[in-house]
Amino acid sequence: MDEHLKNGRNGIVWSWLPVTFLTALFCCVLWGSASPAIKTAYELFEIPQEDTASRIMLAGARFFLAGVMTILFGSIVSRRFLRPKLSSLKYVGILSLLQTVGQYFFFFMSLAYISGVRGSIINASGNFLAIVVAACVFRMEKLTVRKILGCIVGFAGIILILGGFQGMFEGGAITFQGEGAMLMAALFYAFSSCCIKRFSRHENPVTLSGYQFLLGGIVLYVAGRIMGGELVFRSASCVYNLLYMGFISAGAYTLWGVLLKYNPVSRVAIFGFMNPVMGVLLSAWILGENNEAFSATGVLSLVLVAAGILIVNIETKKGGGA
Repeated sequence: MDEHLKNGRNGIVWSWLPVTFLTALFCCVLWGSASPAIKTAYELFEIPQEDTASRIMLAGARFFLAGVMTILFGSIVSRRFLRPKLSSLKYVGILSLLQTVGQYFFFFMSLAYISGVRGSIINASGNFLAIVVAACVFRMEKLTVRKILGCIVGFAGIILILGGFQGMFEGGAITFQGEGAMLMAALFYAFSSCCIKRFSRHENPVTLSGYQFLLGGIVLYVAGRIMGGELVFRSASCVYNLLYMGFISAGAYTLWGVLLKYNPVSRVAIFGFMNPVMGVLLSAWILGENNEAFSATGVLSLVLVAAGILIVNIETKKGGGA
């Protein structure tokens, strides 16, 4: 208790467990609301399923705003204007291609073809793919028994929501535009998360996130415009929706970065299991996808995915080396 009071007097309340939990929960609520917000945007902007160009423009507008907001929020928290070092511009470029352009091109495509519940669960596969990529591609960590077990449990949930092994290989059960695109988005997330972990040794992660959002947003918007897309603001709701989508990334990444600054990574990462949970619950509430969210398959898939995230992030008594 004395330590908590000391942290409070020093202004560092972020390491106090109740604050850490509530902040992480808020971040996961923001991230979980992404799928419902995007699907709602398709209705507000009247973007048909086949209009890929306009969806790319929408993604670009969202992340341009997210970049501006992240830089602004990060500068306020840091009490200085965040700007990347010249030597970090290459990192911003790489991350923008992986995290914003690559990941969200497929993410926005997918949500035009599948439900928010299905998308939230499948997207969680990025947590497990990131472990495999970090160990097998980047050689940043070892695949331990605990991590392998967590990945197996988590992937079991993904396979279940895809219809099981039989459903996955039956014609028409899953599509590239829908489930396949979401898995591609998760794969891009896996590579980008490993890159930002490595690049953060050289640059503030919030700075990296802000500027890569900004650059990636511009690339997506221009690409969509060249392809013939358009964004028509048919009501004030379009503006509010777009601003909120920008805030989702800006607010969550900034606060998550603050938590990582004042807490061990394992202590923060453990709360990641709430991300798919919030995505499913908010999709059920906002989009009315109750039948899928609370079906036996939906609930079991979500439990397996959340359990897998918990298992791979549990810190062992040996200091997290297992």
